Amino acid sequence: MTSGQTEIWHNPRCSKSRTATAFLDDAGIEYSVRKYIDEPPTAAELRDVLRRLGAEPWDIVRTGERIAKDLDMANWGRAAADRDRWVAAMVEHPTLIQRPIVLTADGGAVVARDEAALRTLR
Repeated sequence: MTSGQTEIWHNPRCSKSRTATAFLDDAGIEYSVRKYIDEPPTAAELRDVLRRLGAEPWDIVRTGERIAKDLDMANWGRAAADRDRWVAAMVEHPTLIQRPIVLTADGGAVVARDEAALRTLR
């Protein structure tokens, strides 16, 4: 991501992701789109996003996804020592990453799944 630019980690098949891009358009916020399923983040990028979100890896995992169930992620540890395992799973299987994630130009980030989260982007 270019510094000072808003970016959305977008999945065009996801209605919440499409709603977020429409919100950004309507609000006149310039942004770039990263189709993170096609262009998965690196572990370093994902750690940076987690830092910006103030979240732990397990906070942004889509545990209802088939791959999460296949990996039995519901039973994975949720301590500092477990972070790398969660990050590695999301890098290998980007469908596990909650969407959409908006990285703001000011260095913040939000998981923009609902109207309240979207309103923080104005």
